Amino acid sequence: MVNDSLRQLLREHLAWWGLRQFTSDRDYFAWQQRQLSSEDLKQLASCAERKRDGGRHDEIAFYDIAAHPKIFPVLYSQRYDYYEAVGPLIAAHCGEANSILDFGCGLGILTSFCARIFPEKNFVGVDRSAASIAAAQEQADRRGLRNLRFDSADAETQPVSGCYDLVIATHALLQSEQDPGLPSRSWRTFERGHDPALQTAFEQRTGLGRRLDNIMKALSSDGRMMLFEKTRQLARRVPLQRALAARDLQLIQPPTSVNYHSVEELVGDGPFYRLQRGSQKRVAWDELPEADDGRPFSPEAITPSTDPERPLYENHWPSAQAAWEQLPDRDVLADTTRQDPDGRQVHVERGRFPGFHYLYCANTFDQRQLVIVEQTRAAMLETYYQEILRGLS
Repeated sequence: MVNDSLRQLLREHLAWWGLRQFTSDRDYFAWQQRQLSSEDLKQLASCAERKRDGGRHDEIAFYDIAAHPKIFPVLYSQRYDYYEAVGPLIAAHCGEANSILDFGCGLGILTSFCARIFPEKNFVGVDRSAASIAAAQEQADRRGLRNLRFDSADAETQPVSGCYDLVIATHALLQSEQDPGLPSRSWRTFERGHDPALQTAFEQRTGLGRRLDNIMKALSSDGRMMLFEKTRQLARRVPLQRALAARDLQLIQPPTSVNYHSVEELVGDGPFYRLQRGSQKRVAWDELPEADDGRPFSPEAITPSTDPERPLYENHWPSAQAAWEQLPDRDVLADTTRQDPDGRQVHVERGRFPGFHYLYCANTFDQRQLVIVEQTRAAMLETYYQEILRGLS
C-alpha cells in the first residue's frame, strides 16, 4: 500500500473518531470552548495538573476522564499530527506479524486503524485505564472488527497475558516526563558512565523496568517491537536504549527521528525504534546527540549586528559545545562550576578570543548555550553571567 493511500485511510479513520486537525491555537481553543462546558474544562485542567505532579493513580484518573465520549474527540484532536506521523510507521510493519499487542493503547485509535488494514491479523490492545478500554471496545464493536479485542491491565503491576510476535508501545513505556534521565559524566561531555545502580534507579523510579519485564514475558522468542517514547532528550534516550539492550532487544534498523505538531507547537519525540528479540542483524546503539539546528561557528562568518540586543552568534543546541571548543585562543575571564550532591554539574564561563567576548553554559543534562558579542558589548555578557550565577545560588 503506497504511503499516500495509507495516509488518506488514516485521515478518514481519524475523522470517524471525531478528531479534527487544527493549525491555529486560536481556532482549536475556540472550538474546544464550544464543545466543552466550563466545568468540563475545569475538571480536565485539575486532572492534568494532578497527572503531572502525582503518581500512577493520578495518570489513570486523567485518562479515565479523557475517555468520555464528549471529551476525547476534543482532547485527542491536539494529537492529530501525532497520529499522522506515527500511524503510518506502525501500520507499514504490522503485516510482518500474526499476533500483535498494542501496549498502552489508550482509546485504541491506532490499534483499530491497523486492525482495519490487516483483517487477517489478530490484535490485542492493553491499557491500565478501564474507561479507555471500554471506549475502545465499544468503537471496535461499532466497526465490526472481529480481529481486535481490548483488555484492561497494568503492566507495571502484573504480566501481560498471551504470546505475541509483535509488540507496539507508543508513549506508554516511559511516561515520567518530569524525570530528567541519566546525567553525563561531566559538563564537558555527552558521554554517560556505566553505573548499574544509576540505571536501575532510573528504571525503578520511572516504572520502565517493571513494564519492560512484564511485556517481555509476552513476546515470542524471536518477536519484534516497535517503540516510540518521549525520549528525544539524550539523558532519557540513553537509559531507555540500555534497558532495551539489557533485555536482548536489538535494533533492526537505525532509529527514525519523528517531528509533529500539537496544533501550533512543534514536538520532537522519539525516536521511532524497530527492534527484534535476539536479532542476529545488529545495528549499533548510538549514544551521541542528534544533529541539531545550531549554526556552525566560524569567525569569518560573524557579521555585525544591527540590533543592539541581539548577539553576533547564539547557539542553544548541543552543537554549541563543538562551537565553544573551536573558539581560537580562548581566554577565560571568569567561570563557575556547581557540583550538586547527586553528581549533577552546571558550568558557566565568560571569556574572550581575538575581537570578541563570549558566554558559555553547559550542564550534565546536555544543555548547552554559547553567546558571542563584539568587545564593545562585553558588559552585556557580564550582566548575563551575574544573572545566571544568582539563579544557581
